[in-house]
Amino acid sequence: MAQMNELGFFTLAGAPESARELVDEVRQGEEMGFGSVFVSERLNIKEAATLSGAVGVTSERMGVATGATNHHTRHPVVTAAFAMTMHSLTGGRFCLGLGRGVALLSKAFGLDPVTTAQVEDFVGLMRRLWAGESILGHDGPAGSYPYLSLRGATSEHIPMAWMAFGPNSLALGGRCFDAVVLHTFFTDETTERVVAAVKRSAEEAGRDPNAVRVWSCFATLGDHLPEDLRLKKSLGRMATYLQGYGELLVRTNNWDMAVLERFRADPFIAGFSGAIDQLATTEQLEHVAALIPEEWLAPAASGSPAQCVEKIRGQFDLGCDGVILHGASPDQLRPIVDEYARTRPAGTFDHLAANPGA
Repeated sequence: MAQMNELGFFTLAGAPESARELVDEVRQGEEMGFGSVFVSERLNIKEAATLSGAVGVTSERMGVATGATNHHTRHPVVTAAFAMTMHSLTGGRFCLGLGRGVALLSKAFGLDPVTTAQVEDFVGLMRRLWAGESILGHDGPAGSYPYLSLRGATSEHIPMAWMAFGPNSLALGGRCFDAVVLHTFFTDETTERVVAAVKRSAEEAGRDPNAVRVWSCFATLGDHLPEDLRLKKSLGRMATYLQGYGELLVRTNNWDMAVLERFRADPFIAGFSGAIDQLATTEQLEHVAALIPEEWLAPAASGSPAQCVEKIRGQFDLGCDGVILHGASPDQLRPIVDEYARTRPAGTFDHLAANPGA
């Protein structure tokens, strides 16, 4: 199977029973021709550094990216060494992906909310450390550090990706990251607008906008999957997003804020403890279905494999450089990926490297 560097997937999507499921997923994904595997982080059995190492030794060709970890949960030297180790382990296939995380969770852990200034400062520290520089007396938004240094840094470029959502994040991604990963359930209008915002920011910073790779994170749930699973991974996932940062998603997509207010005021939603996509039963999700408009779930690949492929290709038409098939394992995506590979235009994506940030 030819490697399709324009396609990626998330390993251990959702709430896996065991982290070892990753091994089979990565082998299947590579055999199917995926170009990249993204490692999301939840602080349970999905700690990103450990999983990234496992992906690195299980795969031979695919790019590997954290999608994402937070810069403030580890000391800068620890994160820099993690990325440098992964760069060496994978022969240059690794991309360090960062995100803001959930502000409420940061606060609960005694951490400051992530700011744009902190991230930009942190990116600068990573670049300097990987270049072999010893940093004395740093005092900036990312923190105060008397001494930062990595032994054996070789000045090789390690790509970095940023999970972008709002205007400040999109601008930040364009001006100082190698790749930007968009959020799930962006409408076509939103996707086209935010891709343009990233590229414009890169150009304003004196960078080549074509050198910043923008990934669509596209919910992909074909009709070959059981209905209860599709319900969990589409409706349940959307409900969880609305629980955590609904205002941002609704505002970004220019949706009706009154719908979000009614959703959160519903007695079941207001009294539900935990993430809906992980804990709600099928019967409970059927209740949630009445609270979320169908058009809010429409920005996704659904239907037959051919219909899913048509929607996936539409993301490239909107300006995206890559598409992460989100919400399902490689095996669950197999009929769709096989159809995509069968009808893939020759030569169109030959310029893309396996590293998702290169």
